[in-house]
Amino acid sequence: VGGIERAAVATVLGTFLDGVGMARIAGRLPSAFRPWPVTRAGEAVRLVPLRMEHAAALHAAGDEDEIWAHVQPRPRGIDGYAAYIRRALDEQILGTHLPFAVQRKADGEIVGTTRYAHIDPANQTLEIGWTFYGKGARRTAVNTEAKYLLFAHAFDTLGANRVWLQTDKRNERSERALTRLGATKDAELRDERILPDGTLRTSVIYAITRPDWAGVRPRLQAFLARPSRSDILSV
Repeated sequence: VGGIERAAVATVLGTFLDGVGMARIAGRLPSAFRPWPVTRAGEAVRLVPLRMEHAAALHAAGDEDEIWAHVQPRPRGIDGYAAYIRRALDEQILGTHLPFAVQRKADGEIVGTTRYAHIDPANQTLEIGWTFYGKGARRTAVNTEAKYLLFAHAFDTLGANRVWLQTDKRNERSERALTRLGATKDAELRDERILPDGTLRTSVIYAITRPDWAGVRPRLQAFLARPSRSDILSV
């Protein structure tokens, strides 16, 4: 992918579509580590490729203050969530992100979103992040199983060397959840970004490596096997 050109292609309906410039370069082979849109399903949730038509469902799930206390900027209205999805799909086209909608299997409702981000094909690493869930899906098995599906796909199918996660240092609940997960704290990036409200964020980085996964996998499976199937990862 060379780039995205906005509203470059006219249709017979009088609308315009974005154009994606792509090229094949002699002697350059695509990376074997290439996360691609896929559906992954567990007992409680199904991860499906995020699409523009999910905007209304994400707005219904995500339009509350608690979700955005440590994550900015906050989308506003259905149009804001449509723009949020559009940016995610732009990153997907460029190969840097792979976003999913999280669908509850019991009723088919879209209850949130999560994604692979900062995909690094050369080093076979990626981040899991950009995650939020509606109030009815939090503190259930939804996030625990979604994380399990993402980790399993990254390590067992894609062959990742390292999967990392990050959180705002002020989000102590998220840090506790990452520790329970079995992730190792790698670093604190002090004053790493300027938030839209002008404050500086310190990001805390946790990671699981391929050797770690052998111990984390049964840990997550044990959490999911509990009769209550409660969510231990309120991230």
